[in-house]
Amino acid sequence: MAIQAPPAPRSDNRHVKLAIAGAAGRMGRAIAEAASADPEFSIVCAFDAAAAGESVGRVKIVSDAAAVAQADVVLDFTRPEGTVALLKHAKAMVIGTTGFSPEDRSRISEAAKRIPIVLAANFAVGVNTVYKLAETAARILGDAYDVEIIEAHHRHKVDAPSGTALQLGHVVAKALGRDLEKNAVFGRKGDVGERKAKEIGFHALRGGDIVGEHTVIFAGSGERVEVTVRSQSRATYANGALRAAKFLKGKSARLYSMADVLGL
Repeated sequence: MAIQAPPAPRSDNRHVKLAIAGAAGRMGRAIAEAASADPEFSIVCAFDAAAAGESVGRVKIVSDAAAVAQADVVLDFTRPEGTVALLKHAKAMVIGTTGFSPEDRSRISEAAKRIPIVLAANFAVGVNTVYKLAETAARILGDAYDVEIIEAHHRHKVDAPSGTALQLGHVVAKALGRDLEKNAVFGRKGDVGERKAKEIGFHALRGGDIVGEHTVIFAGSGERVEVTVRSQSRATYANGALRAAKFLKGKSARLYSMADVLGL
């Protein structure tokens, strides 16, 4: 009887090697926890310039940005200057950092000619659903309804309004044919006069441990339509970011959005 050789190990083309940038932060740790529970991922690098020597799970945090090059995908939740520094080392990136300047966005767009990048202000599937709902509501309701966007986050958040609130503003403005740069109003104080018809208002609340809440109010004559999403755990963001990382496996160089990831 012939003896058969044992089967060769089967390679799993779905497996993704991750580098987590901002590994010591709230989102970095949430991503590490979610990735550790998913057999399709392995964390090969944890990067955080301010926390070198600490650990995320069983991975020691390093401060050398070049170390992320060993990963298939870098998940970046840092600060704009950190993101820009990582672009030259990454093979692919999921970018959840917010607060970019026009120059920063230009650098990201340029890098996307070389590597695939998913850039999103928010990776939670529910939030991205709200983008679509807000766009639909704006198209239906039109200029007869005033638009106000209210967001709330924990006391430690450093930028305001949130990137998600600004993205909601861009989505609504585009649906209404408006220029957000000309029509955005950030908070109101004093004798500001009557509200202009095409204003899109933004209001930021900060306090406690609020994970994230966003509401778009369409206020008309005799009725008000509200589209709201409340995030109760950072796990929603982490799971969405990991979904984006899986999406990038094998993708060509380009700047993608969560709409691409979710097929919206």
